[in-house]
Amino acid sequence: MQKKEEIIESFKTAIKSTVKSISNKEDLEISFGGQEVTSDYNKLKLPEINEIQNKINFDLTRAQADSESLKLRYSTKKIFKSFEPSGLKAKKLYEIAEKVRYEALGTQEYKGIKNNLINYYLKQTPPQNKQENIYFAFENYLRKEFFEYDEKKNIPDISTKFKKNFDKAFKEKINIIRDSLNKQQVFNQAISEIIKKLEIKETSNYEEMENKKEDDDNKDLSNKDESSQKKEDKFDENQEMAIDTNVPELDNLADENDKDSNEIEVDETTNESEKKIRGKNNFGDQKYKFYTKEFDEIILAEELETEEELFRLRQNLDQQLLQLKSFISKLANKLQRKLLAKQNRSWDFDLEEGTLDTSKLPRIIMDPLNSLSFKKEKETEFKDTLVTILIDNSGSMRGKPISVAAICADILSRTLERCSVKVEILGFTTKHWKGGSSRELWMKNDKPKFPGRLNDLRHIIYKSADTPWRLSKKNMGLMLKEGLLKENIDGEALKWAFEKMSKRKEERKILMVISDGAPVDDSTLSTNSSDFLETNLKNTVQWIENKSGVELLAIGIGHDVTRYYKKAVKITDVQDLGDVMINQLTDLFKDDKKILN
Repeated sequence: MQKKEEIIESFKTAIKSTVKSISNKEDLEISFGGQEVTSDYNKLKLPEINEIQNKINFDLTRAQADSESLKLRYSTKKIFKSFEPSGLKAKKLYEIAEKVRYEALGTQEYKGIKNNLINYYLKQTPPQNKQENIYFAFENYLRKEFFEYDEKKNIPDISTKFKKNFDKAFKEKINIIRDSLNKQQVFNQAISEIIKKLEIKETSNYEEMENKKEDDDNKDLSNKDESSQKKEDKFDENQEMAIDTNVPELDNLADENDKDSNEIEVDETTNESEKKIRGKNNFGDQKYKFYTKEFDEIILAEELETEEELFRLRQNLDQQLLQLKSFISKLANKLQRKLLAKQNRSWDFDLEEGTLDTSKLPRIIMDPLNSLSFKKEKETEFKDTLVTILIDNSGSMRGKPISVAAICADILSRTLERCSVKVEILGFTTKHWKGGSSRELWMKNDKPKFPGRLNDLRHIIYKSADTPWRLSKKNMGLMLKEGLLKENIDGEALKWAFEKMSKRKEERKILMVISDGAPVDDSTLSTNSSDFLETNLKNTVQWIENKSGVELLAIGIGHDVTRYYKKAVKITDVQDLGDVMINQLTDLFKDDKKILN
């Protein structure tokens, strides 16, 4: 082992011992990997130790490990959740305040932790993303109140505007929270009330997630050296050439003035060709339009229900899975063996080391002077892959169909994750029956003819591609919630899923749609031509199949959907999943597939 590797391994061992000691959890499982901290009661995963400009970044790991140790020691999840405010920004501020509380407690008891945290936080600079400024300001405001900084230290300043607002909101309760660092319930309740007084303007859920992704991307880019950046640029240039030669110039999907916060934003790192495609691309349907996007939403599944309700719904789904436990286990293992077999299916022979080649033993018997022959399995190319599962959450799926769809997603996610395939699970429906707020606005405006799509979309993220199945499995039960399933506008849902996939760097992208037939929305179809939504779906599918590098597969639940999709199969029961997944998925993962048609 090289010297640098020995240093890192010794450091990891020391970190593990320290975390267990401070958290008082000797049975805690600690690992390293990825880019973010993930934790629950018995497991903690810290980011992999990286290098910045040839210097190993120990400070970051120490600070993160210390913070998580103090969280496990001083913070109770049940109390934290009981006072959590609504709204993404408010929740994030509340989480920051709780973090400052348990870290402040730790710095009072452990001098080493105090130095680690203070030295790390003093190096922080205001984020480039303006959306993050309020979080940076809020955290620094609280740290100045609760951390005993050395006066000689260069403490980051916050703007006068933020300081005035914070002073006003904290004025009546600052003494309460100052005296309640060791009383989580009192502290959390007071902080929750303070955050409400700040009257924060919330952004859409999707916008918040995109801002976080952009911020993470900026951090990643800042940690790369110059040669790594050149490799990224080279990749983008190749992608630009590949996409630009396959996509025609198309009319604007919507007028620039009709954009709102829920529309998908193009990442700043995206090349100009992709911006042009996303800005002007109408996916082959130049006649399709929408009346307004003002009331549409893209939302995380956990934002639609409380954790307790999600847990109850997951239990309902598990009851249905219980009857299929033996079948699912066999199916998952069979599919996993099939997919992994694609990765290692050829051998190198006549080697000096490896696995003994027993077929050559007779040669040794005949002539003992012959040397033993060994073989080694040769790895074949297995592309970095993303599978997006898009599920129809319409009212016609209520009952058995949606249960089958949820079980499909659950099995696929678990199995493909074992094979190192990234999986995201998305759902689509509408917020209301009969048009909702969009129709009300249309009626106020004297009902113009042929308004286009006339309902409020609801696109749901059940599992993101980078989130492990175990952390998202509770969300699958949400599909069983009474009242969630309404109308289905498939064409725009496909566009949304495609846009999400286009932003990712995986080499292979597979979009799997689980649906029960044609798109239906009474409000839209009553004010436009009867085939308005169906035509849009057909055109969108055709564009994705013929003009993009995404491979499209559809599973029809109780209905034949081959009139929309080239690759489509029909299942009526979960038991049918065996043949579908073994045959269809393993065909998809053949090595000879092209990236672009």
